[in-house]
Amino acid sequence: MSAQLAAVAPAFTEMANDMVYATLATVDRRGRPRSRMVHALWEWDGTSLTGWVGSVVTPVKRAHLAGNPYVSCNYWDGVERYDTCVAECRAELLLDERSRREGWERFASAPPPLGYDPATIPMWEDGPDSPAWGVLRLEPWRLRVFPGAYARSGGKAGEILTWQAPED
Repeated sequence: MSAQLAAVAPAFTEMANDMVYATLATVDRRGRPRSRMVHALWEWDGTSLTGWVGSVVTPVKRAHLAGNPYVSCNYWDGVERYDTCVAECRAELLLDERSRREGWERFASAPPPLGYDPATIPMWEDGPDSPAWGVLRLEPWRLRVFPGAYARSGGKAGEILTWQAPED
């Protein structure tokens, strides 16, 4: 783990988990982006950062991730603070029984607003065995945290934080 990740990941996790909803973009086979709103939950354990999304399993999402497993997850609080943060990630759609149950429990047991009962969504009313339920695991390769206070103060308050994984 880099010292830079240790400085950026907690700030990203706090900001993203406070906002809850993000725009997640995938890319189709022609390189065109497609965005959708997601309810994401981020976990920082002191050494690694992982994002989780309870996901509707669609043929489009499957095809996009099969062709290009990278996504952009963008948050923006445009109401009061104007904070923004972005996670550029490698995404994996987890569809095995264990991952689906663990993902379901992760969201069902987390405190609100991150936690929610996935069964309240009609297409998932059958629980983690619902064919429409899947879990996206997000492993960031780049993070950016941009506090609105920084922009509002002309760069005198707050700090823009960025981390990028070393090239493979």
